[in-house]
Amino acid sequence: MKKDFLTYQAQTTPHPLALEISHAKGSYIYDTSGKKYLDFVAGVSACTLGHTHPAIINAIKEQSEKYLHVMVYGEYAQHPAVELTRLLAQQLPAPLEQTYLVNSGTEAIDGAIKLARRSTGRTQILAAKRAYHGNTYGALSLMDFKERVAPFEPVIGDVDFITYNDTADLKKITERTAAVVLETIQGGAGFIMPENDYLQRVKKRCVEVGALLVLDEIQPGFGRTGKLFGFQHYDIVPDILVMGKGMGGGMPIGAFTASKARMQLLSDKPKLGHITTFGGHPVIAAAALATLKELLKTDLIAQTLEKEKLVRSLLKQPLIEEIRGKGLMLTAIMPDATIADQVILAAQDAGLILFWLLFEGRAIRITPPLTISNEELEEGCRILLKVLDGIKK
Repeated sequence: MKKDFLTYQAQTTPHPLALEISHAKGSYIYDTSGKKYLDFVAGVSACTLGHTHPAIINAIKEQSEKYLHVMVYGEYAQHPAVELTRLLAQQLPAPLEQTYLVNSGTEAIDGAIKLARRSTGRTQILAAKRAYHGNTYGALSLMDFKERVAPFEPVIGDVDFITYNDTADLKKITERTAAVVLETIQGGAGFIMPENDYLQRVKKRCVEVGALLVLDEIQPGFGRTGKLFGFQHYDIVPDILVMGKGMGGGMPIGAFTASKARMQLLSDKPKLGHITTFGGHPVIAAAALATLKELLKTDLIAQTLEKEKLVRSLLKQPLIEEIRGKGLMLTAIMPDATIADQVILAAQDAGLILFWLLFEGRAIRITPPLTISNEELEEGCRILLKVLDGIKK
């Protein structure tokens, strides 16, 4: 299978890990040789409830027996999508009341950019340096890493950049600005947390000049930080909320949410202002609805903060310079990228799945399923510490 994988399936890097997967269950992934791996990555924060969670599998089975795709998004009322968007609205503060379902987080970012420009009549978009919002052309345009963007230029225009947590840069938000697009917690940059009321200050400045605040919750969202959404820690409400990854519990989905009045701007003048064939797919929406219901009826979200404390208490070793993040969105920072690479690869050999962050080479991703047990966390931390002890600087 590995040979065919490398021969026929287009790759994203010259040297993919190429683990040959047999099956996965709970907090573990199994390869075709029968070896099991404790999963500290959860599909890069996507498998909120772990692997093959019964509630998600049952929802997929039940819906797939009723109907699959029947019509392009937005024309027919389909129960899973209607119930999902209704339940989301009930959990979110005003004016976040209407949700547009799409296929991925990056597509949701593109939709949010369009909505911001349409509703303000302005064109300038401000994004943060070292941000990552996805790789479609709209989302890619919000990336300031020239070496990643330059091969695909021209990208969309009138995009400028501010430094995350730098309040002096807020003066760049002006009457020209349609929207400021920020990750609530910067992911690819190294799980950078907002400091000194930064998000509140951004929101205040946006209100002053009539710009919109778009918050990217694609990674922090759906319970990973101890709240359903990360912004709920910071006493603010975005004008447009973007979500994805963990929303589907392992199935592909994204969405953006705003006020009903603002969202309806995409349905007229022009009609079909944003369209998608498979957005809101009934089987995917059923999986997302099951994921959200499970999060709301259990204490898994609250548990993430206790599990964070456990991880921080266990991961004490000279090579760990700091643990960044919140809840089960954590990263261990190594002295340099070479050591991080060694640790991630050695941990896989030892039966622990870790992974990289996009832009911070020293970072080791620790984003396990929210369903991971304390015993499994302890097991994974033991493996990681043993690997670290064997690394020679």
